[in-house]
Amino acid sequence: MKSLKVLHHPLADSENQLEVLENSLGSIHPTFNEKLELSGMYPLHAFGIDILQLNLGKMCNQTCKHCHVDAGPDRKEMMSRSMMQLCLDVLKNSDIDVVDLTGGAPELNPDFRWLVEQIKKLGKHVMVRCNLTIILANKRFHDLPEFFKQHQVEVVSSLPGFTQDRTDRQRGDGVFEDSIKALQMLNLVGYGQEGSGLVLNLVYNPAGAFLPPSQAALEKEYKKELASRYGIVFNQLFAITNMPISRYLDYLLSSGNYSRYMDKLIAAFNPASVQNLMCRNTLSVTERVFEQFFESHQRQLDLRLQKV
Repeated sequence: MKSLKVLHHPLADSENQLEVLENSLGSIHPTFNEKLELSGMYPLHAFGIDILQLNLGKMCNQTCKHCHVDAGPDRKEMMSRSMMQLCLDVLKNSDIDVVDLTGGAPELNPDFRWLVEQIKKLGKHVMVRCNLTIILANKRFHDLPEFFKQHQVEVVSSLPGFTQDRTDRQRGDGVFEDSIKALQMLNLVGYGQEGSGLVLNLVYNPAGAFLPPSQAALEKEYKKELASRYGIVFNQLFAITNMPISRYLDYLLSSGNYSRYMDKLIAAFNPASVQNLMCRNTLSVTERVFEQFFESHQRQLDLRLQKV
C-alpha cells in the first residue's frame, strides 16, 4: 500500500480534504460553533501550553489504512536536527513539562535518540508514540525498550485489537504478531508493571466506519484478554475516534460510508470532552513552521503553524 502523496491522490492535499468536509458540513445545523455556544464554551480558546508535540517525520514502517497523516515507508520528510534544536531552545526557557514525540514512526528519525537525551537533560517528561512493530523492524531498534527505560520515557502504543484478524486488517499482515512480541519486550524491562514507574499506555481506534465503545469497558476487556492470552500488562487504554481526514477520509468516501460516519460524529458531540481538547493545551510542531512559531497555534489537518 502506497501513501496518498506518492499516488498523487487529491486527498494528499489538506486543502482538498477541507473542501470535502466543508461541502458536506455546510448545511449542518446547529454548527460546531453553535453547539459550543449552546454549551457555554464559545469562543473556544487555548488556556496555555502544557505539552509540546514534535512530529519527527512522515516516514513509517507501516502503512495503516486509517492514518491521518498519510505516513508510510515511501514518505521521506523528516524533522531536521536544526529544527529540533530550535524546539530545545524554546523548552529551556519555558514552563512546558511534557514533550510528545510522534510521527510517522518517530524512532526512524536519525536524531531521535539524541533528541530524547537532550530533552531529558532539560528535566522534561518525554512521551513517545511507538507503533510497537518498529522495535522488531531492524536489529538497531531491538534495544529501544532498554533505551526507553533508561530515560523514563512514557510509551503510548496503538493496538486496534487483541486478535490478529482485526489488527492486521487495519495495519497490515504480521503487525499483530510483532506488536505482541514488542509488548512482551517492554513488559520484560518493567513497562506496565505495577510499581515500576514505567508507563505503557495503549490506544484503541476502530478498524471500520464506526465509533469506539466505552473506554472503561474496553480497557477492562483488553487487560483481561492480553493477560490471559499473552501474559501482557499495561497501565491504561485510551479509546479514540478516527478523524475523517487523509487516508481514513479516502476509505470513508471509497467505501460509501462517509455520510453515515459524519452523521454519527455529529450526533455523538460530547460537551464534556471539549475541556481537554489537545488544541487547548498542546502546541504541535513539524519541520514546516513559520517564524515565531512559539506564538502560533495549530492549523487544521496538517498542523502547520500560522501566526496568531
